[in-house]
Amino acid sequence: MQLLNQELKKPWTKQEFESVLYSQKSRYHHLHPFHQRMNQGLLTQTEIRNWVANRFYYQKNIPLKDAAILANCPDREVRREWIERIIDHDGRSGDEGGIEAWIQLGKSVGLSPSELLSERHVLPGVRYAVDAYVNFCRNQLWIIAIAASLTELFGPDAIQVRLAALESHYDWIDPTGFEYFRVRLKKAPRDAKYALNLVLQHCTTGDSQEQAVQALAFKCDLLWTQLDAIDKGDTRPAIEE
Repeated sequence: MQLLNQELKKPWTKQEFESVLYSQKSRYHHLHPFHQRMNQGLLTQTEIRNWVANRFYYQKNIPLKDAAILANCPDREVRREWIERIIDHDGRSGDEGGIEAWIQLGKSVGLSPSELLSERHVLPGVRYAVDAYVNFCRNQLWIIAIAASLTELFGPDAIQVRLAALESHYDWIDPTGFEYFRVRLKKAPRDAKYALNLVLQHCTTGDSQEQAVQALAFKCDLLWTQLDAIDKGDTRPAIEE
């Protein structure tokens, strides 16, 4: 999906383009039946653990997709800003980052770090969707890959609802595990604003704008597909010993 030299359609104004990007919220996974049941307090402990274990595979791949964007980006100033996302998730001395925070969430729901890190609970559909996202960011122009990350625009509201639901309905979870969500409530709006401004600045032709919207829709579909797999669980036949 590389940008074409020839403009194929009349570009939107910046305001129109931003509105179309925001309209993709109707595809965001906060509307998925699994998240709806989570927010209503209807998930079992097994379902919560399965979600945490599989979502960890997505979390641990976020720095890889951001490194792919960096590798394709020729703009030094953008690279200097974007690299902070890798640090936010991988952490550094004195600040262990988002991956470690998710491992703590795993502990809080009864999953050991080795269970998460071994990927033994990762479902095929989840692995396929996450790997497809990383490969997308490796193979697309950097600004189109950044457009895919704009699901961050919709994240804070969903996280706020999710955090309140986890605290209210799942008192068996150690609340120290919720730090990941509290940190993202602060950092996600900042990250989303920066990424949105980049996309609005660099996608100025009709074709590039359309590709940016398609990239964001792709990311929404990917997140939805992950939850489809988690919702259905492991449907493979048991292996006979």
